[in-house]
Amino acid sequence: MSDDSINMLLRFAVMMLRSGGTAIRTRELVGAMAHRLNLETPSVSLTLESVTLSVYHGSEQFVAMREVGPPGIDFRRIGELERLANALEPTAPPHRIAKELAEIEARAPQYTGWQMAIAIGLASGGFAFLNGAALPEMASAAIGGGIGQGLRWWLTRRQLTHFGTAALAAITAAGTYVLVAALARRAGFAFSHYAAGFISTILFLIPGVSLIAGLFDLLQHQTVAALSRLAYGALILFIVASGLSIVVTVAAIELLPRSAPAELAYPLRLSLRAVASFVAGCGFAMLFNSTPLSLVVAGIVALAANSVRLVLIDMGMLLAPAAFIAALLIGIIAILVSRRLDAELMAIVTAPVVIMIPGLYVFEMLVLLNRGQTLEAMQASGAGIFVISALAMGLSVARLAVPWES
Repeated sequence: MSDDSINMLLRFAVMMLRSGGTAIRTRELVGAMAHRLNLETPSVSLTLESVTLSVYHGSEQFVAMREVGPPGIDFRRIGELERLANALEPTAPPHRIAKELAEIEARAPQYTGWQMAIAIGLASGGFAFLNGAALPEMASAAIGGGIGQGLRWWLTRRQLTHFGTAALAAITAAGTYVLVAALARRAGFAFSHYAAGFISTILFLIPGVSLIAGLFDLLQHQTVAALSRLAYGALILFIVASGLSIVVTVAAIELLPRSAPAELAYPLRLSLRAVASFVAGCGFAMLFNSTPLSLVVAGIVALAANSVRLVLIDMGMLLAPAAFIAALLIGIIAILVSRRLDAELMAIVTAPVVIMIPGLYVFEMLVLLNRGQTLEAMQASGAGIFVISALAMGLSVARLAVPWES
């Protein structure tokens, strides 16, 4: 056994984790790669910071470790890594794998910064409608979300830390919403759902992949990786909420009580919800660097599953059971569709699920806690925690019902 084989396994695992892959899927693919390198199944220890491999070759044991580096999300890369692991012949030479890994790592993002800013702006407007806002709030949320994402992209390219980037993007997006809303009010537009649009402006900053992947890994007994990912996601949430709290305090914004949704005929409401779900799903899929095919498929899955979830809620079902059913539907459809169309499974699963995370309740909880409104914060936290857990459980059940392997 050569050092090249171990290095290939380490590099493969690091690329999976840095791109947002779950620990359980990374472990499975590392095992598949080991067999193609003519190695025994390795023992793998995964955290958000490092990968450790232990491989036996005869009576000898080889142990190696590599740091992961700053986490990111790149579902196109995950799809290419999965195809590489599944397409190799039984005994692939390490130099060939090294060449293909280098090519995958060197590929530039598919979308420019301004394309992602526009997509997130439209998604923020869609979120505002799904949260009950009307057209003035939707337009303000779209402008704020687009500018916030543009700033986040610019800061990320200059290698500012994720935490500093999230805080500045939250303040910029929320501040832009307040400014645009103030100008619109002076022009005569009424804002009857101000808080819904305000919160929707920064929902693109929710670390949905970290939270869902962490809970999913926790349910799959990948405890160390899950807890480190959940801790990262929770810290991002608190930092974004802190930035939001600054704007709430300066602008004297009241988040409660919530206004009733804008009155619309029910068929029209269903149609507009479907459009908003599709736009939001496509926006997040683009943010995650999904291929154009996966982007469209993710939008269609989001349209179908979120429409089902919202109809169930309209019929009187509680938020958590409706989220579980929607996540189960997403998981099963995504697995079957990804096999037929050769689209990235992670993109088709994650983007529709992320738009169902109750960010409105999560950020309300954190902001209200910061303001000392403990009872109201606890009420908001209940919905957020149970829904996020239900989403992860729905995906886990889908994985048991239909195995992810092609």
